[in-house]
Amino acid sequence: MIKVGVVGGTGYTGVELLRLLATHPEVTLQVITSRSEAGYAVSDMFPNLRGHLDLKFQVPQINVLTECDVVFFATPNGTAMGMVAELLAAGVRVIDLAADFRLKDPVEWKRWYEVDHACPEILAEAVYGLPELNRAAIKKARVVANPGCYPTAVSLGLLPLIEQGLVDDQHLIADAKSGVSGAGRGAKVGSLLCEASENFKAYGVSGHRHLPEIRQVLAGVAKHSVGLTFVPHLTPMIRGIEASLYAVIKNKNVDLQALYEQRYASEPFVDVLPAGQLPETRSVKGANMCRMAVQRPQDGDVVVVSSVIDNLVKGAAGQAIQNMNIMFGLAETAGAQIALLP
Repeated sequence: MIKVGVVGGTGYTGVELLRLLATHPEVTLQVITSRSEAGYAVSDMFPNLRGHLDLKFQVPQINVLTECDVVFFATPNGTAMGMVAELLAAGVRVIDLAADFRLKDPVEWKRWYEVDHACPEILAEAVYGLPELNRAAIKKARVVANPGCYPTAVSLGLLPLIEQGLVDDQHLIADAKSGVSGAGRGAKVGSLLCEASENFKAYGVSGHRHLPEIRQVLAGVAKHSVGLTFVPHLTPMIRGIEASLYAVIKNKNVDLQALYEQRYASEPFVDVLPAGQLPETRSVKGANMCRMAVQRPQDGDVVVVSSVIDNLVKGAAGQAIQNMNIMFGLAETAGAQIALLP
Protein backbone atom coordinates (compact mmCIF):
# COMPACT_ATOMS: atom_id res chain seq x y z
CA MET A 1 0.00 0.00 0.00
CA ILE A 2 1.15 3.52 -0.78
CA LYS A 3 1.35 5.70 2.32
CA VAL A 4 -0.06 9.11 1.37
CA GLY A 5 -0.01 12.51 3.02
CA VAL A 6 -2.14 15.47 1.97
CA VAL A 7 -0.99 18.96 2.92
CA GLY A 8 -3.94 21.32 2.75
CA GLY A 9 -7.04 19.18 3.09
CA THR A 10 -9.76 21.80 3.43
CA GLY A 11 -9.81 23.59 0.06
CA TYR A 12 -11.79 22.46 -2.96
CA THR A 13 -8.88 20.55 -4.52
CA GLY A 14 -7.88 19.14 -1.14
CA VAL A 15 -11.28 17.63 -0.43
CA GLU A 16 -11.46 16.28 -3.99
CA LEU A 17 -8.15 14.51 -3.30
CA LEU A 18 -9.59 13.03 -0.12
CA ARG A 19 -12.77 11.92 -1.91
CA LEU A 20 -10.76 10.10 -4.57
CA LEU A 21 -7.96 8.75 -2.36
CA ALA A 22 -10.30 7.44 0.35
CA THR A 23 -11.45 4.55 -1.82
CA HIS A 24 -8.27 4.01 -3.82
CA PRO A 25 -7.44 0.28 -3.47
CA GLU A 26 -3.68 0.82 -3.19
CA VAL A 27 -3.61 3.83 -0.84
CA THR A 28 -3.45 4.33 2.91
CA LEU A 29 -4.03 7.93 3.99
CA GLN A 30 -1.49 8.61 6.73
CA VAL A 31 -1.85 12.31 7.45
CA ILE A 32 -4.08 15.20 6.37
CA THR A 33 -3.01 18.67 7.39
CA SER A 34 -4.72 21.98 8.05
CA ARG A 35 -3.34 24.66 10.31
CA SER A 36 -6.74 26.26 10.87
CA GLU A 37 -8.62 22.99 11.52
CA ALA A 38 -5.96 21.04 13.46
CA GLY A 39 -7.59 18.55 15.84
CA TYR A 40 -10.90 18.54 13.99
CA ALA A 41 -12.13 15.23 12.54
CA VAL A 42 -11.98 15.21 8.73
CA SER A 43 -15.32 13.42 8.45
CA ASP A 44 -16.99 16.01 10.68
CA MET A 45 -16.06 18.73 8.21
CA PHE A 46 -16.80 16.59 5.17
CA PRO A 47 -19.62 14.13 6.03
CA ASN A 48 -19.34 12.44 2.63
CA LEU A 49 -16.13 10.87 3.99
CA ARG A 50 -17.85 9.27 7.01
CA GLY A 51 -17.02 5.58 7.09
CA HIS A 52 -14.06 6.10 4.76
CA LEU A 53 -11.68 8.25 6.80
CA ASP A 54 -10.96 8.15 10.52
CA LEU A 55 -8.34 10.88 10.73
CA LYS A 56 -8.10 14.34 12.25
CA PHE A 57 -6.53 17.34 10.63
CA GLN A 58 -3.13 18.17 12.04
CA VAL A 59 -0.55 20.89 11.68
CA PRO A 60 1.96 19.96 8.95
CA GLN A 61 5.13 18.56 10.47
CA ILE A 62 8.06 17.35 8.43
CA ASN A 63 8.83 14.45 10.77
CA VAL A 64 5.29 13.14 10.25
CA LEU A 65 5.16 13.76 6.50
CA THR A 66 8.47 11.97 5.96
CA GLU A 67 6.78 8.73 7.02
CA CYS A 68 4.78 8.86 3.78
CA ASP A 69 5.73 7.49 0.38
CA VAL A 70 4.19 10.46 -1.43
CA VAL A 71 2.86 13.82 -0.28
CA PHE A 72 0.30 15.86 -2.18
CA PHE A 73 0.31 19.64 -1.71
CA ALA A 74 -3.16 21.15 -2.19
CA THR A 75 -1.97 24.48 -0.84
CA PRO A 76 -1.65 28.10 -1.99
CA ASN A 77 1.21 28.97 -4.34
CA GLY A 78 4.51 29.29 -2.48
CA THR A 79 3.82 26.70 0.23
CA ALA A 80 5.24 23.50 -1.25
CA MET A 81 8.57 25.00 -2.29
CA GLY A 82 9.36 25.71 1.36
CA MET A 83 8.99 22.05 2.39
CA VAL A 84 9.92 19.94 -0.60
CA ALA A 85 13.69 19.81 -0.07
CA GLU A 86 13.35 18.07 3.31
CA LEU A 87 10.79 15.62 1.97
CA LEU A 88 12.98 14.67 -0.98
CA ALA A 89 15.97 14.21 1.31
CA ALA A 90 13.90 11.67 3.22
CA GLY A 91 12.99 9.80 0.04
CA VAL A 92 9.41 11.07 -0.15
CA ARG A 93 7.99 11.84 -3.58
CA VAL A 94 5.93 14.99 -4.06
CA ILE A 95 2.98 16.01 -6.23
CA ASP A 96 2.25 19.72 -6.05
CA LEU A 97 -1.19 20.85 -7.17
CA ALA A 98 -0.23 24.52 -6.94
CA ALA A 99 2.11 26.38 -9.29
CA ASP A 100 5.40 26.15 -7.40
CA PHE A 101 7.11 23.84 -9.89
CA ARG A 102 5.22 24.44 -13.15
CA LEU A 103 7.44 27.14 -14.66
CA LYS A 104 11.01 26.10 -15.43
CA ASP A 105 12.51 29.60 -15.44
CA PRO A 106 12.85 31.09 -11.92
CA VAL A 107 12.95 34.59 -13.43
CA GLU A 108 9.63 33.92 -15.17
CA TRP A 109 8.29 32.50 -11.90
CA LYS A 110 9.18 35.71 -10.06
CA ARG A 111 7.62 37.84 -12.79
CA TRP A 112 4.23 36.14 -12.41
CA TYR A 113 4.24 35.24 -8.70
CA GLU A 114 6.22 38.24 -7.41
CA VAL A 115 8.54 36.33 -5.07
CA ASP A 116 11.88 34.60 -5.53
CA HIS A 117 11.64 30.87 -5.98
CA ALA A 118 12.79 29.09 -2.82
CA CYS A 119 14.43 26.09 -4.50
CA PRO A 120 15.33 26.71 -8.16
CA GLU A 121 17.54 23.61 -8.16
CA ILE A 122 14.45 21.45 -7.54
CA LEU A 123 12.47 23.52 -10.02
CA ALA A 124 14.89 22.30 -12.68
CA GLU A 125 14.20 18.61 -12.02
CA ALA A 126 10.42 18.80 -11.52
CA VAL A 127 8.37 17.03 -14.18
CA TYR A 128 5.27 18.69 -15.61
CA GLY A 129 2.48 16.25 -14.84
CA LEU A 130 0.49 16.10 -18.06
CA PRO A 131 0.40 12.31 -18.57
CA GLU A 132 -0.65 12.51 -22.21
CA LEU A 133 2.62 14.34 -22.90
CA ASN A 134 5.15 13.35 -20.21
CA ARG A 135 4.18 9.85 -19.09
CA ALA A 136 7.70 8.36 -19.20
CA ALA A 137 9.25 11.23 -17.25
CA ILE A 138 6.44 11.21 -14.66
CA LYS A 139 7.14 7.55 -13.92
CA LYS A 140 10.66 8.37 -12.73
CA ALA A 141 9.96 11.76 -11.15
CA ARG A 142 10.61 12.73 -7.56
CA VAL A 143 8.62 15.94 -7.95
CA VAL A 144 5.59 16.32 -10.21
CA ALA A 145 4.13 19.72 -10.98
CA ASN A 146 0.43 19.03 -11.47
CA PRO A 147 -0.83 21.20 -14.35
CA GLY A 148 -3.27 24.03 -13.85
CA CYS A 149 -6.90 23.54 -14.85
CA TYR A 150 -6.95 25.94 -17.79
CA PRO A 151 -3.56 24.67 -19.08
CA THR A 152 -4.86 21.08 -19.01
CA ALA A 153 -7.92 21.86 -21.13
CA VAL A 154 -6.05 24.14 -23.53
CA SER A 155 -2.91 22.03 -23.94
CA LEU A 156 -4.75 18.77 -24.57
CA GLY A 157 -6.97 20.52 -27.11
CA LEU A 158 -4.07 21.99 -29.09
CA LEU A 159 -1.43 19.24 -28.76
CA PRO A 160 -2.29 17.24 -31.91
CA LEU A 161 -2.15 20.36 -34.07
CA ILE A 162 1.13 21.61 -32.61
CA GLU A 163 2.82 18.21 -32.65
CA GLN A 164 2.18 17.85 -36.38
CA GLY A 165 3.00 21.46 -37.21
CA LEU A 166 -0.37 21.87 -38.91
CA VAL A 167 -1.28 25.39 -37.78
CA ASP A 168 0.12 28.88 -37.48
CA ASP A 169 1.38 28.60 -33.92
CA GLN A 170 2.12 32.30 -33.63
CA HIS A 171 -1.53 33.30 -33.58
CA LEU A 172 -3.31 30.78 -31.35
CA ILE A 173 -6.40 31.82 -29.42
CA ALA A 174 -7.78 30.19 -26.27
CA ASP A 175 -11.18 31.46 -25.15
CA ALA A 176 -11.79 29.62 -21.87
CA LYS A 177 -14.55 29.60 -19.25
CA SER A 178 -14.44 28.24 -15.71
CA GLY A 179 -16.83 27.60 -12.87
CA VAL A 180 -16.48 29.59 -9.65
CA SER A 181 -14.74 26.80 -7.74
CA GLY A 182 -11.66 27.62 -9.79
CA ALA A 183 -11.24 30.71 -7.61
CA GLY A 184 -10.77 28.55 -4.52
CA ARG A 185 -12.71 28.16 -1.30
CA GLY A 186 -11.57 31.37 0.38
CA ALA A 187 -14.17 34.09 0.82
CA LYS A 188 -13.98 36.64 -2.00
CA VAL A 189 -16.63 39.11 -3.06
CA GLY A 190 -16.45 38.04 -6.71
CA SER A 191 -17.14 34.43 -5.74
CA LEU A 192 -20.28 35.17 -3.73
CA LEU A 193 -23.51 33.70 -5.11
CA CYS A 194 -25.11 37.12 -5.57
CA GLU A 195 -22.07 38.33 -7.52
CA ALA A 196 -21.46 35.28 -9.71
CA SER A 197 -25.00 34.06 -10.37
CA GLU A 198 -26.62 35.19 -13.63
CA ASN A 199 -23.38 36.87 -14.60
CA PHE A 200 -20.61 36.18 -17.10
CA LYS A 201 -17.35 38.05 -17.41
CA ALA A 202 -13.81 37.92 -18.74
CA TYR A 203 -10.86 38.49 -16.44
CA GLY A 204 -7.07 38.44 -16.61
CA VAL A 205 -7.12 39.63 -20.20
CA SER A 206 -3.88 41.61 -19.84
CA GLY A 207 -2.12 38.59 -18.37
CA HIS A 208 -3.12 35.50 -16.40
CA ARG A 209 -0.71 33.26 -14.47
CA HIS A 210 -1.71 30.28 -16.54
CA LEU A 211 -0.59 32.01 -19.76
CA PRO A 212 3.17 31.35 -19.34
CA GLU A 213 2.40 27.78 -18.30
CA ILE A 214 0.42 27.08 -21.46
CA ARG A 215 3.02 28.79 -23.62
CA GLN A 216 5.77 26.71 -22.00
CA VAL A 217 3.93 23.45 -22.73
CA LEU A 218 3.17 24.30 -26.35
CA ALA A 219 6.64 25.74 -26.98
CA GLY A 220 8.18 22.52 -25.68
CA VAL A 221 6.18 20.57 -28.24
CA ALA A 222 6.74 23.01 -31.11
CA LYS A 223 10.46 23.38 -30.29
CA HIS A 224 10.13 27.15 -30.50
CA SER A 225 8.16 29.92 -28.82
CA VAL A 226 4.49 30.18 -29.68
CA GLY A 227 2.06 33.09 -29.79
CA LEU A 228 -1.06 32.65 -27.69
CA THR A 229 -3.91 34.95 -26.75
CA PHE A 230 -5.53 33.51 -23.64
CA VAL A 231 -8.75 34.99 -22.25
CA PRO A 232 -10.36 33.29 -19.23
CA HIS A 233 -13.96 33.88 -18.19
CA LEU A 234 -15.96 33.28 -15.03
CA THR A 235 -19.23 31.42 -15.54
CA PRO A 236 -22.15 31.09 -13.09
CA MET A 237 -21.62 27.40 -12.33
CA ILE A 238 -19.72 25.61 -9.58
CA ARG A 239 -17.32 23.41 -11.53
CA GLY A 240 -16.25 22.77 -15.09
CA ILE A 241 -14.12 24.34 -17.82
CA GLU A 242 -14.84 24.77 -21.51
CA ALA A 243 -12.00 25.99 -23.73
CA SER A 244 -12.80 27.08 -27.28
CA LEU A 245 -9.51 27.02 -29.18
CA TYR A 246 -8.83 28.65 -32.53
CA ALA A 247 -5.95 28.20 -34.96
CA VAL A 248 -5.38 28.81 -38.67
CA ILE A 249 -4.56 25.59 -40.51
CA LYS A 250 -1.87 25.36 -43.17
CA ASN A 251 -3.30 22.40 -45.10
CA LYS A 252 -7.06 22.04 -45.48
CA ASN A 253 -6.73 18.46 -46.73
CA VAL A 254 -5.77 17.04 -43.34
CA ASP A 255 -8.37 14.75 -41.76
CA LEU A 256 -8.57 16.44 -38.38
CA GLN A 257 -11.06 13.98 -36.94
CA ALA A 258 -8.75 11.07 -37.70
CA LEU A 259 -5.76 13.00 -36.36
CA TYR A 260 -7.40 13.57 -32.98
CA GLU A 261 -8.84 10.08 -32.72
CA GLN A 262 -5.47 8.50 -33.44
CA ARG A 263 -3.55 10.82 -31.10
CA TYR A 264 -5.75 9.98 -28.12
CA ALA A 265 -6.79 6.43 -29.00
CA SER A 266 -4.83 4.91 -26.11
CA GLU A 267 -5.48 7.65 -23.58
CA PRO A 268 -7.90 6.48 -20.86
CA PHE A 269 -8.89 10.00 -19.86
CA VAL A 270 -9.28 11.78 -23.19
CA ASP A 271 -12.42 11.26 -25.25
CA VAL A 272 -12.62 12.59 -28.81
CA LEU A 273 -16.27 12.88 -29.76
CA PRO A 274 -17.60 11.73 -33.15
CA ALA A 275 -17.64 14.28 -35.95
CA GLY A 276 -20.40 16.83 -35.56
CA GLN A 277 -20.82 16.47 -31.79
CA LEU A 278 -19.74 19.02 -29.19
CA PRO A 279 -18.78 18.33 -25.55
CA GLU A 280 -20.60 19.68 -22.50
CA THR A 281 -19.15 20.38 -19.07
CA ARG A 282 -21.86 18.33 -17.35
CA SER A 283 -20.59 15.22 -19.17
CA VAL A 284 -17.30 15.36 -17.23
CA LYS A 285 -18.55 16.53 -13.83
CA GLY A 286 -16.76 14.56 -11.11
CA ALA A 287 -14.66 12.58 -13.60
CA ASN A 288 -11.02 12.60 -14.58
CA MET A 289 -11.90 13.10 -18.22
CA CYS A 290 -11.09 15.59 -20.96
CA ARG A 291 -13.75 15.41 -23.64
CA MET A 292 -13.17 17.27 -26.90
CA ALA A 293 -14.31 17.86 -30.45
CA VAL A 294 -12.52 19.29 -33.48
CA GLN A 295 -14.17 21.10 -36.37
CA ARG A 296 -13.36 23.35 -39.34
CA PRO A 297 -16.46 25.55 -39.74
CA GLN A 298 -17.66 26.18 -43.30
CA ASP A 299 -14.60 24.26 -44.55
CA GLY A 300 -12.55 27.38 -43.90
CA ASP A 301 -8.97 27.69 -42.70
CA VAL A 302 -9.80 28.11 -38.99
CA VAL A 303 -9.75 25.01 -36.79
CA VAL A 304 -12.02 25.13 -33.73
CA VAL A 305 -11.41 22.73 -30.86
CA SER A 306 -13.79 22.54 -27.91
CA SER A 307 -12.24 20.96 -24.82
CA VAL A 308 -14.07 20.36 -21.52
CA ILE A 309 -12.87 19.13 -18.12
CA ASP A 310 -13.92 19.24 -14.49
CA ASN A 311 -11.50 21.83 -13.13
CA LEU A 312 -11.33 20.05 -9.76
CA VAL A 313 -10.69 16.55 -11.16
CA LYS A 314 -8.85 16.33 -14.49
CA GLY A 315 -7.86 19.92 -13.81
CA ALA A 316 -6.50 19.15 -10.34
CA ALA A 317 -7.08 16.21 -7.94
CA GLY A 318 -7.93 13.46 -10.42
CA GLN A 319 -4.94 14.23 -12.61
CA ALA A 320 -2.74 14.29 -9.50
CA ILE A 321 -3.88 10.77 -8.62
CA GLN A 322 -3.39 9.70 -12.23
CA ASN A 323 0.20 10.95 -11.85
CA MET A 324 0.63 9.06 -8.58
CA ASN A 325 -0.54 5.87 -10.27
CA ILE A 326 2.08 6.34 -12.97
CA MET A 327 4.83 7.15 -10.46
CA PHE A 328 4.19 3.98 -8.45
CA GLY A 329 3.68 1.62 -11.37
CA LEU A 330 -0.05 1.16 -10.86
CA ALA A 331 -2.70 0.97 -13.55
CA GLU A 332 -3.32 4.53 -14.61
CA THR A 333 -7.02 4.12 -13.93
CA ALA A 334 -6.54 2.67 -10.41
CA GLY A 335 -9.14 4.13 -8.09
CA ALA A 336 -12.42 3.57 -9.92
CA GLN A 337 -13.75 6.97 -8.93
CA ILE A 338 -11.33 8.81 -11.17
CA ALA A 339 -12.63 6.96 -14.22
CA LEU A 340 -16.10 7.37 -15.67
CA LEU A 341 -18.46 8.74 -13.04
CA PRO A 342 -20.98 10.68 -15.18
